[in-house]
Amino acid sequence: MSLSDLTLKGLKPAEKTYKKADSGGLYIEVAPTGGKWWRFKYRFEGKEKRLSLGVYPDVGLKEAREKHAEARKLLAAGVDPSQNRKAAKLAKTDGALSFEVIAREWYAGRKPTWNENHSSKIIRRLETDVFPWLGSRNISDITAPELLTTMRRIESRGALETAHRALACCGQVFRYAIATGRALRDTAADLRGALPPASTKHFPTITDPLKIGELLRAIEVYSGTYQTRYALKLAPMLFVRPGELRKAEWIEFDLEKAEWRIPAERMKMKTTHLVPLPTQALAVLRELYCISGAGKFVFPGARSTSRAMSENTINMALHAMGYKGEFVGHGFRHMASTLLNEQGFNRDAIERQLAHAERDGVRATYNYAEYLPERIRMMQSWADYLDGLAKGASIIPLFSKSA
Repeated sequence: MSLSDLTLKGLKPAEKTYKKADSGGLYIEVAPTGGKWWRFKYRFEGKEKRLSLGVYPDVGLKEAREKHAEARKLLAAGVDPSQNRKAAKLAKTDGALSFEVIAREWYAGRKPTWNENHSSKIIRRLETDVFPWLGSRNISDITAPELLTTMRRIESRGALETAHRALACCGQVFRYAIATGRALRDTAADLRGALPPASTKHFPTITDPLKIGELLRAIEVYSGTYQTRYALKLAPMLFVRPGELRKAEWIEFDLEKAEWRIPAERMKMKTTHLVPLPTQALAVLRELYCISGAGKFVFPGARSTSRAMSENTINMALHAMGYKGEFVGHGFRHMASTLLNEQGFNRDAIERQLAHAERDGVRATYNYAEYLPERIRMMQSWADYLDGLAKGASIIPLFSKSA
């Protein structure tokens, strides 16, 4: 039941602090001393947080609700109200030129071009590893030794690759400050070579046809939830990114045309991606539609159909099947890329199907239907090839462009 002015006036202190809820996470907290604080409880990136909205009666019910509505608007826009408040306070002081204020401004401008997973990693990295030490510093006053000390803290906990990524991120913030007239040089550029090189990590995968056959047979008899079982069946055939698969929505599929069109906002490169569906995938999807077709997600979560399957589900299933350390969900992409290239398919067609970005800026701009006839043939041949491996047939070449 929502609060009223009469209810608020009648709240008396008790032996322990207690709360009275209004709505949408807004509540008033009454301390044993008699103090009454407005609070907003919310979740941001999976973490529970609280935002203070003032003291009653200085902040009345109407004003508290207005502040609450403003905070909810920020959340809907993907902004943490608590962090937004900190940045605003800095901007009113000398912090207008602080590293944190400029970094958040840079982040807000870039976020619409990134997928949700990437953007959350960027801001979390800054908030955890950079802002506590450099956030309040005037960006022009930050020296190379200071920046290196901050990166060394990250390295010291065994996260060398994270240190390299954080340094690259800082470099982008410095260059943004230069472009907007608030800094004269990129301090991060002075640290080139200062950190030990990070070893390149590759996702564990399998490219031996015999072992692929064993994996496919293990998937066939997997006894987990239907969401996981069907996702495991489609993953090797379609070799999209794990996040693209688990968040798939039925509205994206046209089973009559045998295609899956993933919208740009769900793609890493922010470009619509078309996945031709081989007959085997269509059969799996039609079975799956009978189970989850009434909902939004192709692979709904185990606890709630209003959310997509958890990001760890596929890897946990592979672990349970005995592939821990040997194979992960992302490995299906490397598996397909390796074997399709070995079998002589057009490299550009393979790269388009993998939705990889071209290093060449001109070639990076492409139509999602580019090389489509060849990609359709390639996807069907790949599914047929996997069928043969799963049945333990003799290892025969895939259909190639020369066939």
